[in-house]
Order: sequence, then structure tokens, then C-alpha cells
Amino acid sequence: MRYCSMKTVGAYEAKTQLPKLLKLVTRGEKVIITKHGVPLAVLQQFENVQKKDPRTTIAELKKFRQAHSLKGLTVKDMIQEGRR
Repeated sequence: MRYCSMKTVGAYEAKTQLPKLLKLVTRGEKVIITKHGVPLAVLQQFENVQKKDPRTTIAELKKFRQAHSLKGLTVKDMIQEGRR
């Protein structure tokens, strides 16, 4: 597990010192960005979320469909409704 510390900087400093702050982030630190002393955002390392294999998702949907009824509503109908 990486060491994680918090640094607080104002918005102006964050704008002018972004490369320096990004180096801190790559070392595992989090940076709180404030405006007039009020926290607005956190600059932190991106957590890569792994995508599921589409076949796994389709299998889960089929299993769900077996246990739940759409009461005559088709997937096409639902798609049409979502586009309105």
C-alpha cells in the first residue's frame, strides 16, 4: 500500500504549480484544492477500473432475465422510452 498524505493548496497556486502537484500525485499524495479556504476538489491518482468481459455481462443479464419478468415490455420498448 502506498503512503498517502494530503497537501492543501489554493486554486491560484494549483493553476500555477500544476506540474509540481502532478509529481506529488504520482508519488501517491492527494492534493486538496481550495478557493478562499473552502475545499473544492481533490487531485489524486486515477484508479484504473477494469472492465468486465462482455460475455460475462451478457451471462449475468440472461440470468437476471430468467428470474425477473418484464411483464410484456420488450427491450426495444425500453430503449425507445429511454430515448424520449
